[in-house]
Amino acid sequence: MPKNTLPSFSFDANEIVFEEHYVDSDTAGIKLHVRNKRRKDHKAFLAEKTIVMVHGATFSSGSLYDVPFSGMSFIDFLAHQGFDVFAVDVRGYGKSSRPPEMQVKPDLNPPLVATDTGVTDFATAVDFVLRLRDLRAVNIFAMSWGGTVAGAYAASNGDKVVKLALLAPQWLSDAPIPIDLGGPLGSYRLVPVHAALARWLSTVPEYARDHLIPEGWFDLWAQFTLAEETSDVDREQGKLRATNGPIQDIRTYWRANNPYYRPGDIRAPVLLLHGEWDIDVPLDLARAYFEQLTGASYRRWVEIGQATHLALLESNRMQAYCEVADFFDESFKPE
Repeated sequence: MPKNTLPSFSFDANEIVFEEHYVDSDTAGIKLHVRNKRRKDHKAFLAEKTIVMVHGATFSSGSLYDVPFSGMSFIDFLAHQGFDVFAVDVRGYGKSSRPPEMQVKPDLNPPLVATDTGVTDFATAVDFVLRLRDLRAVNIFAMSWGGTVAGAYAASNGDKVVKLALLAPQWLSDAPIPIDLGGPLGSYRLVPVHAALARWLSTVPEYARDHLIPEGWFDLWAQFTLAEETSDVDREQGKLRATNGPIQDIRTYWRANNPYYRPGDIRAPVLLLHGEWDIDVPLDLARAYFEQLTGASYRRWVEIGQATHLALLESNRMQAYCEVADFFDESFKPE
């Protein structure tokens, strides 16, 4: 297949095995939800064909990676391409346990689930996959805040990482970061899910707004996203509880010129994906991050045209899907 030619295939969901695991965290009473998809004919469990994923600061792995747009999600695609795919929800997200502080009013406790906790939970999920499949290492994919979690993990656990693919990871910023609205931070925030559409489209040139998100996709995404909210009242009001630890860490690290970790410590090959219209991680931040990857055995940057921070949920999603699959599948080694 020529490079940059998108594959054509007929996807059959009946060919995919879907399993769910609830893994004990390092905290009593907190279990981590890990979803797994692979082809039914997937028999050989190899490090280079195994992927572990983690989400961003607001939405879960299910919300970002496993909504079946036109019948197929990102995880479905990767599984169909022959990968054994695992996606973890950090505590407080998706189908993982909620810390007890999330069951009371947010102003009663400080921000929950800081990046330290995210890294710990992700490490727990990776170790679970390594035991389950009898492996020594895996590929990793993450986006946004998850890029910090995965990047920090890869920087200090190089022996467990085959390759690392990141979509719009966080980096140092002199300008305000849109997800941080300012003001005091409680333990969590309420995110009005349906209102996300207006903000999403506001970052896009007017000529492209009608076709950025195909008809019906946003409603499907909102339905899947809200289905994971454990508060009946919030869910009925179209709201999602999202922890504020990642927002506090924007102030502690990324806006304070204080890197949470050193990308130069990552030794694995790295793919950096970025959307042309991403305002959460603008082009200059992506460039600055890429330049820090001095220790990677090789590195690659792919810019997705006509895409935002949520490129995986948009009409050009297949470009990102294929770039990730090709990167993990290639046998290229630098000379």
